[in-house]
Amino acid sequence: MNQTIKQSLSKEQAIAYEDKYGAHNYHPLPVVLTKGKGVYVWDVDDNKYFDFLSAYSAVNQGHGHPKIVNALTEQAKRLALTSRAFYNDKLGQYEKFATEYFGFDKLLPMNTGAEAVETAIKLARKWAYEKKGIRENSANIIVAKGNFHGRTTTIVSFSNDPEARDNFGPFTPGFTKIPYDDLQALEEAIKANPNTIAFLVEPIQGEAGVYVPSEGYLKGAKEICDKYGCLFIADEVQTGIARTGKLLAVDHENVKPDILILGKALSGGVYPVSAVLANDDIMLSIKPGQHGSTFGGNPIAANVAIAALTVVKEENLADNAEKMGIIFRDEIQKLVNQSKFVKQVRGKGLLNAVVIDDTEDSDTAWNICLKLADNGLLAKPTHGNIIRFAPPLVINETQLREALDIIKKTIADYEQENL
Repeated sequence: MNQTIKQSLSKEQAIAYEDKYGAHNYHPLPVVLTKGKGVYVWDVDDNKYFDFLSAYSAVNQGHGHPKIVNALTEQAKRLALTSRAFYNDKLGQYEKFATEYFGFDKLLPMNTGAEAVETAIKLARKWAYEKKGIRENSANIIVAKGNFHGRTTTIVSFSNDPEARDNFGPFTPGFTKIPYDDLQALEEAIKANPNTIAFLVEPIQGEAGVYVPSEGYLKGAKEICDKYGCLFIADEVQTGIARTGKLLAVDHENVKPDILILGKALSGGVYPVSAVLANDDIMLSIKPGQHGSTFGGNPIAANVAIAALTVVKEENLADNAEKMGIIFRDEIQKLVNQSKFVKQVRGKGLLNAVVIDDTEDSDTAWNICLKLADNGLLAKPTHGNIIRFAPPLVINETQLREALDIIKKTIADYEQENL
């Protein structure tokens, strides 16, 4: 058998290989990418596209940012992995940098967003049994309907998406689902179960369709948690690291979570890096041997994360996301105002969604995304009638307006052809 890896495949070969040799757990757009720089990606036929997905907000700092890539390559040459059986000279630096950056006492390093959510759940339960005095194996965590926190067995246990849940049971107990953006439901759920220990929530529900809660929801939820001695856990894997126009989405309401979950853009998209942050009274509930990861806190991850976070501050990416997001929504709103087809634009910063006037089980959003790709812009539907738009935060106004022209023309043409 020839073990040589081809340096380049045609579009048809690449798709055929994935179809034949890969699990069918994704449904990608039929675009085969080979290169990226800044806000752009190129396919194997050298067609250039605006990337308006940013690997689900992992590439906030843009593709191939030189400072982040250098941090990766230089550390890879020096020392890649030690496991946590030994100290390394990068992890402590990263932990100091990140805890000061986000304002917490301690950081627990992991690799993926789902791992970080699982870590936060374990940490909250350990704290509840050992500090709060909850009877063992009775802890309850409240979550919001429509949530997306990952796809592990425990996490899909509290999803209400049939695609995520069907035929994956039995499910993990210990979770109560309430409507999103409903403070009354949160307080009633806590009062109904004295073993409630935490509320786990996305500040903006991304995968559900970029649902932005009412102003005051996050602040009110934190106040209710404090009132009843429960932890407020913010899943900022997608909304964090400047995506919504602030460093964290909870910063829009000056809320400090008890447990903060980060991932994706924590590495600028060049390496899997995630983290859970909390103060000592919570974090020190976990002792040696009770949780960990072979790769969590490895030297490459630590060096990359420092560089990625440094770029966010040095390049004022939160401010840029805020300004560019306002332009995006203002321009798309003009389309909404004159269209019978486009129902709504919503979002914060550069995490936005356009809602098409169609049913959730339609293929409208998918078909529009195919047309967008034909016209040089990549985006992905979250449901049959919702398209999420989330470009790298390094995008400038000239680039944004060029992309907006593509979006508006594509949607207008599709509307004319299909109404």
